[in-house]
Amino acid sequence: MNQSSLANGNGKAGGPLAGLRILDMATVLAAPLACTLCADMGADVVKLELPDGSDPLRGLAPVKDGLPLYWKVANRGKRGISLDVRQPQGRALFLRLLPEFDVLVENFRTGTLDRWGLDAATLREANPRLIILRLTGFGQTGPYASRAGFARVFEAMSGFTNLAGEPGGPPLHMNYPAGDVVAGLFGAFAIATAAAERRRDPAAPGRDIDLSATEALFRLLEPLAVEYEQLGQVRQRAGNRATYTAPSNMYATADGHWVSMVASSNPIFRRLCAAIGRPELADDPRYATNPARVRHLDPLDEAIGAWFAAHDYPAVAAALEAQQIPFSKIFTIQDILEDPHFRAREAIVRLPDPDLGSVPAPCHVPRFSGYEPGVPRTGPSVGEHNEEIYAGLGLTRQDMQALRAEGVI
Repeated sequence: MNQSSLANGNGKAGGPLAGLRILDMATVLAAPLACTLCADMGADVVKLELPDGSDPLRGLAPVKDGLPLYWKVANRGKRGISLDVRQPQGRALFLRLLPEFDVLVENFRTGTLDRWGLDAATLREANPRLIILRLTGFGQTGPYASRAGFARVFEAMSGFTNLAGEPGGPPLHMNYPAGDVVAGLFGAFAIATAAAERRRDPAAPGRDIDLSATEALFRLLEPLAVEYEQLGQVRQRAGNRATYTAPSNMYATADGHWVSMVASSNPIFRRLCAAIGRPELADDPRYATNPARVRHLDPLDEAIGAWFAAHDYPAVAAALEAQQIPFSKIFTIQDILEDPHFRAREAIVRLPDPDLGSVPAPCHVPRFSGYEPGVPRTGPSVGEHNEEIYAGLGLTRQDMQALRAEGVI
């Protein structure tokens, strides 16, 4: 890989993706998250945005006193440049940048880059070995290819949202863009997959990666199609219950805590019966196997729920822990920040930030032996690294001043 001084890394030498250079020209969340995950693993990522700083993520909550908190954590570990590729001079400068990178990531509507004069042939002429990740709502082909997409649309169309909610009630979205973050995970996987191929075969050609966020969510719902075809069943909302394994539900304690508990294997179920003082349930034929328990969920959950409702959370936790039952109370972010396990694991790190001193964020995931990643800085300000990056292409300060005056950078 080209080791140009333009892409000189983010201080994470030795990471699994060290040496991989990514140009992130995507907006908002899904595709930028893919790049951030790669940066966590040592890739050198340069974030490209418009000179006016109009990326919607800069205005997406949480925002404090005009500071884009979401942007700061979602684009951590990246250097930032500004460039308007829609202008002729911006397009020309963009094509000069491409040979310095291994991967280009974009998430515009299908055909948008073509309209800007940056079609695949033009991109490949600039860098024949370029890996291009195109992350869209519905993919590069098909009748919905040009549709705009947002996380909740992906969630609705994939079948994901249909599974959330109470029986007979409306489908529910969670208060977080799950569709975007799932697509981002698939995006990081796609980049790492292409990088693995490139390292195995340095002569491998450039790749176009067509990632549909809707398909990414649907990919996680593996049994739904075969369940429908072979059994004629359309899985529906079941509240907090799992209708494929039992008992697996959420229960309220006497002092108002909600507890999620799973005791679906036969040995764990027997231990649960002992924990709640109902050992006879383990010998009841209705509950002898998981399929039997699923068929008799109502009386089983009634018995378990009654025990939870009669005890405060400390007593519930002690009884379940004594029998090694998998459970957790429902954590808020405050619980996470104060929990001794998360603290022992240093699961929350503090990202240095020029405006706020430092801000908390999740740690690198997963953890690799022999790789101690430095704590990344928060996401860059608009064009923060313009001089550093563009000087690597031979532009002078006068050149950059002229481009800035014309709104190109």
